[in-house]
Amino acid sequence: MLPTTSSGARSQGNGALSPRDAARHTAGAKRHKYLRRLLHFRQMDFEFALWQMLYLFTSPQRVYRNFHYRKQTKDQWARDDPAFLVLLSVWLCVSTVGFGFVLDMGFFETIKLLLWVVFIDCVGVGLLIATLMWFISNKYLVKQQNRDYDVEWGYAFDVHLNAFYPLLVILHFIQLFFINYVIISDSVIGYFVGNTLWLIAIGYYIYVTFLGYSALPFLKNTAILLYPFALLIMLYLISLACGWNFTKMLCSFYKYRVK
Repeated sequence: MLPTTSSGARSQGNGALSPRDAARHTAGAKRHKYLRRLLHFRQMDFEFALWQMLYLFTSPQRVYRNFHYRKQTKDQWARDDPAFLVLLSVWLCVSTVGFGFVLDMGFFETIKLLLWVVFIDCVGVGLLIATLMWFISNKYLVKQQNRDYDVEWGYAFDVHLNAFYPLLVILHFIQLFFINYVIISDSVIGYFVGNTLWLIAIGYYIYVTFLGYSALPFLKNTAILLYPFALLIMLYLISLACGWNFTKMLCSFYKYRVK
């Protein structure tokens, strides 16, 4: 089991952090350091962030092993480098512009869609999900209720970003190549291909989220985070039986947004 408190070298004789180190490790101090690094691109490790994005598809467990290493060396689970968030934002912008092109939107309509997707779909929904998961995990999943054993809000947000990236690539990039020619047609193949991509994307989101919380050694019963898989598969089968086309609904929703 990995340590969840700072090492003894930074502690006082009674095992508590010194006042200086305690202040440095408060949530406010960590948030200030993270936001400050957003303004200094040369301090960001984009190569490592790209490595994480690759392994979120091929071996997401390796990404969370790095979170363990950060806890051991820097005494925090959450990222202290915003490079991943910056690259994710770039991906989001590029893919949304691609969506605007595929849906034959004008320049201002595409900009409006971009603002919606970035600030509402990614940031707004992400903050809501991270806060909800942070509350649930600390309230119901912690093995021992102790201030030294709690899920950092920043880590909950990082887990959401990790899970959101594969979903973004599948639905906002890969899917673009099939929308006009396959998916939005009224054929069975159209909604089968589209809904299958949704199944894979949301399935990835659920699985990567599960890995994120199961990586924390002080949480219990994290397997319940896989339960939504049953609902997802059931909804997928119902959608095929009823002929629902989720991608067609998304395209209509995007066009409605920018009116």
